[in-house]
Amino acid sequence: MPDELMGMDLGINLLIVDDNSPDGTGEIADRLAEEFSQIRVEHRESKQGLGTAYRHGFEIALGMGADCVFEMDADFSHSPQYIPEFLSAIKEHDVVHGSRYVKGGGTRNWGPMRKIISKGGSFYTRALTGLKIKDVTGGFRCFRAEVLRQIDFSRIKASGYGFQVELAYVCSIMGFDIYELPIIFVDRRVGESKMSMGIVFEAVRLVAGLRRKYRDITKG
Repeated sequence: MPDELMGMDLGINLLIVDDNSPDGTGEIADRLAEEFSQIRVEHRESKQGLGTAYRHGFEIALGMGADCVFEMDADFSHSPQYIPEFLSAIKEHDVVHGSRYVKGGGTRNWGPMRKIISKGGSFYTRALTGLKIKDVTGGFRCFRAEVLRQIDFSRIKASGYGFQVELAYVCSIMGFDIYELPIIFVDRRVGESKMSMGIVFEAVRLVAGLRRKYRDITKG
């Protein structure tokens, strides 16, 4: 994916956060950083979870002076071809979510159980939190830098995919304008999914307590 991103000539920088991956991801990323000056690699000594990787990445990106910050999977589940649409939409909105569940969006190569878990998770979250977003668990997003600067990430403790849910909820209750951009999510072209029942249960517990946890925040 880095080769494709760099070839799009969009004036973007790529930050790769590697949690000491045993599959050689860090070494590959280092070689790419040597080839492309726009690529930076952050190595962490151990696996600390998806949420902490995102928090670390956001902090670094803001320190680099980014105007907007993307998060996306690097296995082509999130197609880089959508990035120009994100960049256009972020001019009019505070946050842009790549959405599988709005008109024009969808999934490809998913089995029935995965569809049930994903759609059920979004329905469960909306029911308990009042969120209007149709796809609350997706990880293809773009944020204006000023949005990320206003969020107290020390309060977002989820380490797994619950991080996506909690961040979406915080953005919503803080009054940021969230736009759902339709995307087609394609099952992983490379690598293996990190989804586990432990991650699912973490997200279920987290959602149940979100309103109480953030009852001190009102829309600004």
